[in-house]
Amino acid sequence: MSFYIFGSQNLQKYNNELTKKLDYKIRIISSNINIDRFYENIDPESTIKELIEISSPQKEENIIFIWPEGIIPGISQERIKEYKWLFENKFNENHLLAIGINSKEDVNQTVKYYNSLSIFDHNLNIVNSYKKINLVPFGEFLPFEKILRRIGLKTITNNYQSYSKGKERNIISIKDDKFYFKILPLICYEIIYSGNLFKENNFDYMINISEDGWFGKSIGPKQHFAHSIFRSIESGKYLIRSANNGKAALINPLGVIEKQVDFQENGYIDFEEFRKIQPTIFSIYGNKIFGLIILLYIFLIFSFNRIKNE
Repeated sequence: MSFYIFGSQNLQKYNNELTKKLDYKIRIISSNINIDRFYENIDPESTIKELIEISSPQKEENIIFIWPEGIIPGISQERIKEYKWLFENKFNENHLLAIGINSKEDVNQTVKYYNSLSIFDHNLNIVNSYKKINLVPFGEFLPFEKILRRIGLKTITNNYQSYSKGKERNIISIKDDKFYFKILPLICYEIIYSGNLFKENNFDYMINISEDGWFGKSIGPKQHFAHSIFRSIESGKYLIRSANNGKAALINPLGVIEKQVDFQENGYIDFEEFRKIQPTIFSIYGNKIFGLIILLYIFLIFSFNRIKNE
């Protein structure tokens, strides 16, 4: 009864909130580009052209474009500027591009590769970036790599070597005369980590980018998408999801899918207005709640046993 009453009050309060309009649009891209591009020598130019066409940029509008994870084959964060000429007639100073792309750095004369979500300006200068911290075993890193590589095993998504994981999930903050927002970046299956996504909830939205083509024709993409709904409810935040070979969607803090592009379809949706919601209990305390419930349960057992014995 308490859950029902508390939930109903929160639902009513949220629906009574006035809708506020953003000063910009967040354009969420859904693409259906074949996963075989990772195995075949496909020219990145054709993929970029297709993504720009799907994005349908309008020069007079302030837009942040969200492109899926690892969408451009063979191109790293450092090399994307080589393709600036493809963007010049479509993008301008009113636009930002958030994209899942590989990045690398030299650490003690060793090159490390990362699966990253990076934000670029219209000239493809890097504005901010996040390096994925929860990597997929065998998909993105090879356990006991030095041993298993000798027998021919390698990662699925990176032909160079295993990805390295980032140090922490940092909130990406953008603040200028056109855009002001804080986002929590989540790459692919990082969305499944309930209660372990953030330490502070002082961000505006969660952004999840994914490549769901690895699931093939299984139920995987639908299960993956379902986790997005749970995370938005737990955190009390809007979740923005861009996917290739999966579902792109805008999910509100109550877990309601406000807009979507269905599985394996090309298209986009715009996030333009929002309602605020108070921080959820789970977003403040996380999985500590369940520890308290267990302690309460143990206390009640001992209390009832004591009463029974008396």
